[in-house]
Amino acid sequence: MPSVAGVLGTDVSLLQSGMGGVAGSELACAVSDAGAAGCAGGYKLAGGALSAMLARLTSGTDRPVGVNLIPEVVGPDELDRQVAQVLDETPDRVHLSFFGMPHDAVFDRVTAAGRHLVVQVGTVEDGVHAAARGAVVVAQGTEAGGHLLGTSRRDDLMGALRARLPDACLVASGGIGSPGEAARALAAGADGVLLGTAFVVAHQSRAHARFKSAVTEADETDTVITDVYEIGWPGRRHRVLATAVTADPGQPAKFIGKTLVEGKPYLVPRFSAAVPTEATSGRIEEMALYCGRSCGEISEEVSAADVVAAFARVLAGAEVVNTEEKAEHHVG
Repeated sequence: MPSVAGVLGTDVSLLQSGMGGVAGSELACAVSDAGAAGCAGGYKLAGGALSAMLARLTSGTDRPVGVNLIPEVVGPDELDRQVAQVLDETPDRVHLSFFGMPHDAVFDRVTAAGRHLVVQVGTVEDGVHAAARGAVVVAQGTEAGGHLLGTSRRDDLMGALRARLPDACLVASGGIGSPGEAARALAAGADGVLLGTAFVVAHQSRAHARFKSAVTEADETDTVITDVYEIGWPGRRHRVLATAVTADPGQPAKFIGKTLVEGKPYLVPRFSAAVPTEATSGRIEEMALYCGRSCGEISEEVSAADVVAAFARVLAGAEVVNTEEKAEHHVG
């Protein structure tokens, strides 16, 4: 089976989640420079704002790196424009990553351009479809922080996908906060892993300082699955740290803060899906603090390179790790 490193041209079979607002070019470049697959969050960026981010991304590293886009948030027309910008304004080493399924025409356009394609899914059906279109498939379990694409636990979804896709490049996502947990994901059939929460607390992350502190101080019992943070992204459940807002969703949806996105100011209402970044002020503790069940294994803020290095021994080559594990199990 192919490793993520072998497909994307990285040294480590590790993907960084392209978290909107949190994963800027600084984090993506630092992760890629460390040997993994960094990814900048495109989210709703368009036009000049997207061009500015892409320029920082491509000038910040000469390693393989990605841009994450979200089909259901922007809609098909805007997604087409975002894809066109990425393809036109970046070199071939920049892959496209999608959170959720784009239309088949998008798959065709990306692969025709010779770009690698990564698609995060929450169901077996979507994973099979994405793999058939040439994508690296990320299987997101409900242990993951942020918006949830399905209802299956990570290893259950991975096992079902591997049974259907014995030769596909599959990546596990959700609840992975330690090399040991990454090794368990590999044993369940993954060729690599995607980390989100572990990179929220990286020095290069744009997450607000109080958001980072909340993650390092939390354990998995402090996370909840809720649908209250729906303004800007309706119709999805998400795993977040429990807040006064998740405890009492009957509060008024008044403005509780403000933020900047590529220099442009925005007000942040209660129940907004927007994540608090270093450019956000206001009631940070009431905002969407996306956090996976891996937080119990994440206790300090570190550099992106430190995160990659911690997982590199396990993920340098999924084929090697799987072989070693099988040998250990045989000896045992």
